[in-house]
Amino acid sequence: MQVSVVGLVICAVLLIVSYSQRGALTLALMASFAFGSTSIGTLDALGGSSPLIYTVFAILLVLSVFARKSFRYDFAMVFSRSKTAWILIVLALYASASAIILPRLFAGQTTAFVPSRDSGEVLELPLAPVSGNLTQAAYFTLGVLIFVALSMRLLRRENLQLVLRGFFALCLVHAGLGLIDLAGKLFGAGDVLRFMRSASYALATNVEEGGFYRIVGGFSEASAYGGYTLACLAFTLTFWRRTGSTLALALTICLSVLLVLSTSSTAYLGAVVIALLVAASSLGAALEGKFLRQDLTLAGLALIALTAAFAIHLVNPDFFQPLIRLFETTVLNKSSSVSADERMYWTTKSLQSLLDTAGLGIGLGSSRSSSWVVSVISQLGVLGSILMAAVVLEFARGAKQSRRSAADAELVALHDSVRSFALLWIAAAVISGGAAEPGALFFVALATVIACRQHLESDDRLIHYAPAAATSS
Repeated sequence: MQVSVVGLVICAVLLIVSYSQRGALTLALMASFAFGSTSIGTLDALGGSSPLIYTVFAILLVLSVFARKSFRYDFAMVFSRSKTAWILIVLALYASASAIILPRLFAGQTTAFVPSRDSGEVLELPLAPVSGNLTQAAYFTLGVLIFVALSMRLLRRENLQLVLRGFFALCLVHAGLGLIDLAGKLFGAGDVLRFMRSASYALATNVEEGGFYRIVGGFSEASAYGGYTLACLAFTLTFWRRTGSTLALALTICLSVLLVLSTSSTAYLGAVVIALLVAASSLGAALEGKFLRQDLTLAGLALIALTAAFAIHLVNPDFFQPLIRLFETTVLNKSSSVSADERMYWTTKSLQSLLDTAGLGIGLGSSRSSSWVVSVISQLGVLGSILMAAVVLEFARGAKQSRRSAADAELVALHDSVRSFALLWIAAAVISGGAAEPGALFFVALATVIACRQHLESDDRLIHYAPAAATSS
């Protein structure tokens, strides 16, 4: 293993800052996700795989929880209260087994898309075991362990505050790195964050699109940064609408600007989804006679923006031409581009591989595709897809809108914000995700959402029990 010095330094800084803020591993873990191109080292034995720095904090979190004296009790509580935990264990075992067995069982009977280690290009090759089988299985297993460990910590309600601070830490660091990247490009310094990009990824960090610099922040290319920005924006916007937090509002404005400058088609399509969801939510509240101050603020800001845009257009008709060209390049003309044709071909061949393997799939990590859904179906087969769908459906449920206390209202706000984060995370993966492994943040969000619901349901049971106890006495 070749250790990354810059990765170790960033890990040390995150740990020091987290401990100074009394957030320990939770804050460090969440903030580390913003460094999407910084690895802890390179594993030559696994085809040059370079684990990102979040894996260090994830492993430390799992070990710290599993080493506690209350481990057996907490572990039993998690699995007794959540059927999702059982589904995830079965899914992890199935996915890991598929990564080992299926590429060998169906070797040469279908094709797979495998990145070349030398050129970085994606090649269509006969199905065979690849290093991605091991790495993707390891990442998936680590994600499930993160879910279990975090669920055990969140059995104590006060730890949900750490998770809330952790999501804000992620949004702050992610936005900060984006602003640094933007400043470097505006002042002609290029990719000023290149020194920390130690992961063995193909870099597209100093690129323009439609006359605009593509913002990549801590990632290796704009699409990944746009996907994270989309999910973070969903979190801050929802939290601001629920609580009126000034910090959430400031981050929402900042992330909105960075999302536009990411020039990512995925981010733009996701932004449309956010706008539609907010409009539907606001309309539903209005029909119920509830007018949120935050929604009125949004409507006012939108009206001001439209008025200003119209006035600018009257004075200078060509002012918005660069933005129009950017929209045409990244959205309108995307479907007729070479990359769109390539993605369609990947999708077709990936779905064909499902038929070639009699619905079993080609194994986790065997191939890349154009969408997370296509990757899940083609790699995990029918059974794995059903299990994954059962997990994803957890995010479709809402929390009880408890308003009995300020603490319950804050818990509902956290639940809804993290749920919004997860839904837009999944939406971005569906649009442009290339792997079946959903990412560690998926499991963090899942554990948080389930914990919030369980604590709210516990409050309901206590309130319903109290009157009965008083009557019987």
